[in-house]
Amino acid sequence: MNDPKTNAPEPREVEQPTAEGADAEQQAAAAVLDDLEALRSRLQSAEQERDQYLALLQRTRADFENYQKRLHRDLAQERRYASRPLALDLLPILDNLERAVSAAKQNNPGDPLLQGVAMVQAQFLDVLRRHGITPIEAQGKPFDPHLHEAVMQQPTADQPPGTVLQVLEQGFQMHDQVLRPARVVVSVAGQPPEGEAKEG
Repeated sequence: MNDPKTNAPEPREVEQPTAEGADAEQQAAAAVLDDLEALRSRLQSAEQERDQYLALLQRTRADFENYQKRLHRDLAQERRYASRPLALDLLPILDNLERAVSAAKQNNPGDPLLQGVAMVQAQFLDVLRRHGITPIEAQGKPFDPHLHEAVMQQPTADQPPGTVLQVLEQGFQMHDQVLRPARVVVSVAGQPPEGEAKEG
């Protein structure tokens, strides 16, 4: 029989790590840590860029929305006053109709032609009104330089100074803007010298 002691494998010696192997492990660990730090730095940089692009996108979107609102407002304003040049060209015709009606009333108040011209004048005013063009009320009102153009001053004791005594040319508004100011005679303090008005 064999001796079991003789068949047992001999114990091997455990290799002790060499200085070179330890250095390699340390270098590998340091490289992993360096890579990790570089990744963290790149992540932080990417997050900053993301925040900058997000802020830029939000500002651009807000600017574009403001531009769209301004464009819609400008287009609406342009449509609202698109007929202004035509209205300015038509006002002298209306002035002539008014002069014709006034002259006819003085000469022949019952003339059927006068009634026809007055009807045309009323239709004209109605068409203008449908397009937002209305006469400026001036007679007896306080003088307003935004609505009236003073062409003469007249001393009077009957009205307070700065009152519109007479409308020489009818003014008109288009919506909330003055299309043409009313040309008026304005009162000033004092007694009228024989009823004559003086130019302003």
